[in-house]
Amino acid sequence: MRSTHRIVLAAFALAIAPAALAAQAGNAAHTHIGHVADAFRGTPEGKGLVPTAIAEANVVAQHAALAARDPSNLQSAKTHAGHVLHAIDPSLAESGPGAGYGLKPAVTAAINHIGLAARAEGASQAVTTHAGHITASLNNTAQRADRIAELAKQIQAAEAGTDVAALITEMNTIAAQLVPGNDANGDGRTGWQENEGGLQQAEQHIGLLKTAEGITG
Repeated sequence: MRSTHRIVLAAFALAIAPAALAAQAGNAAHTHIGHVADAFRGTPEGKGLVPTAIAEANVVAQHAALAARDPSNLQSAKTHAGHVLHAIDPSLAESGPGAGYGLKPAVTAAINHIGLAARAEGASQAVTTHAGHITASLNNTAQRADRIAELAKQIQAAEAGTDVAALITEMNTIAAQLVPGNDANGDGRTGWQENEGGLQQAEQHIGLLKTAEGITG
């Protein structure tokens, strides 16, 4: 009788093992999605990586716009360029009004974790599809952040009498695209694709992914 009982239990364990493994794989993907969307250790207030990136991007855009108000005032432009650099990456400027985490580090970590979600064993088609869309928008943002940093450094290095208006205009234009993205192909809408999507599109596809996966919160 005991032998029969053991056989039944073993058969039951084998039957549920695939489902248990699938659930664990799904949870692994969901954990990384949560890091991107909702909470991540080390960010200000423990927020998700994309919300952190959006907060820092808003600071970048604000100070790029302030620099553009009076491009002939080189000292003011240099001050705001420093604030832009700090919000992009605190390692580029010692102080500023950013949260101290940095747009670029947040975006880089978000790209890593959404990639880990997509590569998790047993990840669903929804995860892999939306992860691709999210990654494309985040890559666009990283490239914009790099270009803004280059321009801000050039502004800071400018000498008295140098005309930096063109640098400031470009910095402001790109900074304004960090969150909403850019309708690069002129079709009247901004998608997630290369050169278009920004943090807003990444956030939209995170929402679609969470809905598809039944992730609440």
